[in-house]
Amino acid sequence: MKEIASAPSAPGVYIFKGKNENILYVGKAKNLRNRIRSYFQKSSQLDARKSAMVKLIKDFSFIATSNELEAFILEANLIKQHKPKFNIVLRDDKNYPYIKLNLQQRWPFIEVVRRVKKDGSEYFGPYVPAQSMHEALAFIRKHFMLRPCRYNLEKPMRPCIQHQMKKCLAPCEGKITEQEYRKIVDEVILFLKGKSAQLLSALQDRMARLSEEMQYEEAASARDQIIMLQKAFESQKVIFPDLGDIDVIAFYQGQKTDLLKASSVLFIRNGIMTGSQNFNINEHVSEDIKRSASSFIQNLYSKEIMPPSLILTRYRPSESSLVEWLAEKAGRKVRFEYPQRGKKLELLRMAEQNAKLLYMMNEKKSSVSAEDELAERLGIRAAPDSIAVFDVSTIQGSESVGALIYWAGGAFRKDLYRHIKIRSVEGVDDYAMMRETVQKILINLNDALPDLVLIDGGRGQLEAAKGVVTEMGLDLNIIAVAKNPDRAFISSKKFIDLEDRSRSSLLLKRLRDEAHRFVISFHRKLRDKRFTSSVLDNISGIGPKKRLELLRHFGSLQKIRTATIEEIESVNGFSSKTAEKLLAELNKLK
Repeated sequence: MKEIASAPSAPGVYIFKGKNENILYVGKAKNLRNRIRSYFQKSSQLDARKSAMVKLIKDFSFIATSNELEAFILEANLIKQHKPKFNIVLRDDKNYPYIKLNLQQRWPFIEVVRRVKKDGSEYFGPYVPAQSMHEALAFIRKHFMLRPCRYNLEKPMRPCIQHQMKKCLAPCEGKITEQEYRKIVDEVILFLKGKSAQLLSALQDRMARLSEEMQYEEAASARDQIIMLQKAFESQKVIFPDLGDIDVIAFYQGQKTDLLKASSVLFIRNGIMTGSQNFNINEHVSEDIKRSASSFIQNLYSKEIMPPSLILTRYRPSESSLVEWLAEKAGRKVRFEYPQRGKKLELLRMAEQNAKLLYMMNEKKSSVSAEDELAERLGIRAAPDSIAVFDVSTIQGSESVGALIYWAGGAFRKDLYRHIKIRSVEGVDDYAMMRETVQKILINLNDALPDLVLIDGGRGQLEAAKGVVTEMGLDLNIIAVAKNPDRAFISSKKFIDLEDRSRSSLLLKRLRDEAHRFVISFHRKLRDKRFTSSVLDNISGIGPKKRLELLRHFGSLQKIRTATIEEIESVNGFSSKTAEKLLAELNKLK
C-alpha cells in the first residue's frame, strides 16, 4: 500500500480498494491525509464494521479538489458509479418519472420525463410508483384534450384519429385559438397542482358565461368537466395545502443497534402526495448513524430528483457541503427541519412507521421463496412450481415466430423450450400472433401444462392468450409482463408494480427477458437464412445490396412478386428496366 504521507492536506475524495482493485469504500474529507491516517492508527477507536473494512483494504487512492463542495459532488458521483460495499447505496437505479408541460412551445403538450431541466417548463412529480402519474395523464387527455403529439404545428395539417376520438382539440387544423388553448393549459397546471377551488371556480364562470350566450352544448360540457374534476380532486391524496413542496425522509434504526436498517421517503408537491419509496440500507455500511443518514440523502438526490424547499428528517446533516450542494441543484435555498409538533411531525412519524414495517417485512420475507411471494401478490392458491413464458417476434410481418421458455423447480427447463413459425397471420398483428403461438404450443405440451402462464406484453396480448386458453377448455393462471414501466397485468384493469426489486418481481422480469432472448435468437436465425438463400440470389443483376434494399422495402418475396414496376422502381438503385427484368425472372422461378 502506498504511503499515507503521499496524500495532501487538502480537501478531496479517498477510495479504499480490496483484492483485484475492487472498490470497498469512497469517502470525502477536509484534510485527506488526516482522514486516511485515522483509519490505520493503532489508537483509533474503530467500530466492528470499520475494523472489518480496514482488514480488507489492500490499497487506496485519492483525488484532491479545490474545496469541500467539489469533494462532495465527486464523492456522490463515484458512489453512484461504483456502488461500494461499505457505502450507502440505493439499489433502485431508475430515475423517477415527472410530468412535463413545455411552456416554451406555442402549443404546449404533456410528456413523461425522468430528468428535470431548468428550461422554463413546468414539472410535476416525482411520481412513485408511476400508477398515479398514468392516471393523471389519462384524466388530462380525456377531459382537457391537450395535443398528445410533438409535431411542429407551424403549418396546418389534417387532424389525426385522436381528434376523432375526442382526445385532442386539433390545434393542427386551427380548431382552437392559441388564446383558448393557453387557458386550458393553465387549467391543467391548476389541476396538477391540486388547486381545486381556483380551477372549479374558473370552470363554473365559463359554464355560466356559455349559458348566457346560449351555447348550451358547450355549457353542458363544462358542467360535466366540473363533475369529473370534483371526483378526481376527492381521490387526490391532499395532505395539507399550506405545506407546499416537502420531502419527508425517515429511517428505522432497529433494536439494540447503531445501524440504520431501512428508510422511507414521502414526496409531497403542492400539498399533494405524489409518491413514496422505501429503501433497504446495506448492512455492511461502515458509518455512524448521522453520517449514514447524510450519505443516504446524498445518494437520493444524486438521482434526477429536484430537491424541495424543505426536507423533514430526524437526522439533520451537520455537513454544510450537503446543504450547499442541494441548494445549487435546486436553484434555491433548501432547509432541513426536525419538527416537534403538528402536521409535519405526523408525516415524519408516518414515514418512520413505514420504514419500520419495511424492515420487519423483509425480515419475514427472507425465509419466503420468490414463488410463494408471487402467489400472494397474484392472489393464486399455491406457489407456481412451473411457469411457461410466451413471446413473439417479427419485422414488418416478415418471418414471424413465436416461442415458449419453461421454468420448473427453480430452474430453466431447456428440454421444454419450444418455437414455431407463425403461418396464419398476415402483416403485423401482435395479438393474432400471440393467439397462434399459445394455441400451437400449449396443445403439444401434454403432461407439462404449467401452473402459471406468463405472456410478454400488455393488456391486449393478455386478453388474446386468455381467449385461446378458454377456447381450449383449460384452467390456467395467466398474467402479462410489460415494460416501461415494468408491471404485470393480472387482468385488463388490474396490475402489480415490478419496479420494487422484490424477489417475485425480479423473477418475473428474468423469465420475460429469457423468453425475449430465445424468440429473438430463433427469429434472427430464420431471417439470416432467408437472406442468404433467397430466390433473389438466382437472378442476375441483383446483387447483395439491391437484394437487401428490396427485402427492406417489401418485407417478403411474395410482396415483391405482387408489386408493380412503378413500386419496384421506387426502391433505391432500381430503374424501370431493372424492375421489368426482376419481375420477369421471378415469374419464371415460380
